[in-house]
Amino acid sequence: KQMKEIKTNNINSLTQKGLLNNELLVLISNLTLEDLIAIKIELASSHLKNRLFGLDIWKKMDYITKEALLRVAISCTKSNSEASRFLGISLDSYRKNLQKYNMYKE
Repeated sequence: KQMKEIKTNNINSLTQKGLLNNELLVLISNLTLEDLIAIKIELASSHLKNRLFGLDIWKKMDYITKEALLRVAISCTKSNSEASRFLGISLDSYRKNLQKYNMYKE
């Protein structure tokens, strides 16, 4: 079987699901990436009474951020080679990461 890259525009997808709108996008654009990450982690931990025990978040951040970067590269580029250049990695490394992060569909 040949595997195909999952191609989606994150903003359009979340807007169609009713999770984003133009007003929220304007507010988000005024925040730094660090602010967004901190807010998301703070919201997640508040549901757990500010305890993320057992969630090895420090070690998982590498995986989380790389998966997010792959999603952006897929969304913003037209080809695998363009996406690999966007991320500053080789095409071979890009393809391996697509598989590692399940960014392919059968």
